[in-house]
Amino acid sequence: MTHNVYLYIAIMAGVSFAIRVLPLTLIRRPITNRFLRSFLYYVPYVTLAVMTFPAIVEATQTPVAGALALVVGIALAFGGASLFKVSATCCVTVLLVELLLCR
Repeated sequence: MTHNVYLYIAIMAGVSFAIRVLPLTLIRRPITNRFLRSFLYYVPYVTLAVMTFPAIVEATQTPVAGALALVVGIALAFGGASLFKVSATCCVTVLLVELLLCR
């Protein structure tokens, strides 16, 4: 059974193209539905969170350090700290926890 790789690539390209072009051609008017607008507003944030969360826990030597840095970062972000302060504090938290746990 032989497989034609070029056929698979052409199908993948067609599907990718259709996913990007169909909304532009079918939706001409502004979206007025509040639920749909709210859903589309939060899609980038959810996508970023889904891509970032596993890396936070798996990028450290111990998952405990990543989880603790996540908790510290969430607390600082809710407190109104800047992105630089949150990221720097999370890095220092991981460093200190790993120094204590990996001895």
